[in-house]
Amino acid sequence: MFYRFCCKLTKKLKSITLLRKKIIFYTCGDQKKQANAAYLIGSYAVMNLNMMPEDAYSLLVSRNSTYIPFRDASFGTCMYNLNILDCLRGVHKALQYGWLDFSNFDVEEYEHYERAENGDLNWIIPGKFLAFSGPHPKSKIENGYPLHAPEAYIPYFRNHNITTIIRLNKKMYDARRFTESGFEHHDLFFVDGSTPTDAIVRKFLNICENAEGAIAVHCKAGLGRTGTLIGCYMMKHYCLSAAEAIAWIRICRPGSIIGPQQNFVEDKQNSLWAEGDVFRGKMLNEQENGKTAVTRILSGVDDITINGSNKNRASKKEEMDLYNDDEEERNGLTQGDKLRALKSKRQARSSSGSLSQEENKIHTRSSSQSLRVILQASVQGVNPLALSDHSDSRKRTRTSLPANAVGGSSLCHTRLVRSLGNLNVVAGDRDPMGWEPCGSHRDTASATANTGTLINLNMAQVHLQAHCLQRT
Repeated sequence: MFYRFCCKLTKKLKSITLLRKKIIFYTCGDQKKQANAAYLIGSYAVMNLNMMPEDAYSLLVSRNSTYIPFRDASFGTCMYNLNILDCLRGVHKALQYGWLDFSNFDVEEYEHYERAENGDLNWIIPGKFLAFSGPHPKSKIENGYPLHAPEAYIPYFRNHNITTIIRLNKKMYDARRFTESGFEHHDLFFVDGSTPTDAIVRKFLNICENAEGAIAVHCKAGLGRTGTLIGCYMMKHYCLSAAEAIAWIRICRPGSIIGPQQNFVEDKQNSLWAEGDVFRGKMLNEQENGKTAVTRILSGVDDITINGSNKNRASKKEEMDLYNDDEEERNGLTQGDKLRALKSKRQARSSSGSLSQEENKIHTRSSSQSLRVILQASVQGVNPLALSDHSDSRKRTRTSLPANAVGGSSLCHTRLVRSLGNLNVVAGDRDPMGWEPCGSHRDTASATANTGTLINLNMAQVHLQAHCLQRT
């Protein structure tokens, strides 16, 4: 949605016929849609007008406007509020680190792969972290939700330099189906909807710091547990605050980080910042002393200490009890099941819409379309491996992530990163905003009366027009 919003607004600002008119961006009286609208226009100001998040936010609240906070996708009482300023700061950090770049963003490809039937995957950090729904032993449709076998993902993973898979839920498939294809595979199980132990957090960070390429992380739905650990990495290596990390991950993959996981990420913020400072200091010293080759050894020592502790060591029986995970399914559907069902229902009701050729100027088609064929065929019962040779025969252009880029990201993958959807959209809602230039054929005053609260951007109009003229 953010991408389409930017295309539409940019087109109107560059329109010669609207040059002398003010642009009014408005929505109805629904508080959720007002908050979504404020996020969209605020993020546009941060991204396209180079405004600081605080400055953009001050314009939004300059007329004593108040906006309801965003909440998680859980079904219980809200335990953590995320406000618009947190989202704007998350977007600003993403721009600083090169995670957000619309010049080579393929909106059709993004919307294709985020759908359950096509993989249910999103890039959180381009070239570094991919979040996706957990694979199953066999591709099928269960309770209306498409499930995919590991083989369905392999061509896509290979084409995007993914070398490591981390599983956070119980064992639903044999890991050898990935390892025999050349991928590293790690199991870091913890219960659905819960928070990880310190040992799991450290093990996760150690794996990611030493991965040769990008990392694909999944739990059952690829939302709660997956987002929590990726958020920990972002705080340690990119110095994001907990709120910024949660905001960006949800922008990329709506529904991520749920319930107590939000408070856990916030509680870990300061300690992970400190660990990141130590890590970067160690890396700097090693580079100065010409000892970068021992990075993995030093990083692994911490992991050995944790796993070697009698306090944290679990017996084989205890480990199997954990992976059985009967407790989380005692009452039928797990939280992951409910989230996947909700997401699938929302996608079925939503309409992606379309952009005209002129509006879609900054859109570029990607040449990596292999998963599109593989996943759809696998759900229909066709052997996905039989199609892989045909898919791989297409010409593609890609760049691998440098092996020594600890905490780095590859800008070549930005066309697939980030879900810029609505953080607080209700399933089934359509067209949450209206557009009309002042002085057009419609009566603006009448439109205002019919649509409720206006988000008036007159104060920012000079900046918008000036920016438009500079770019043209």
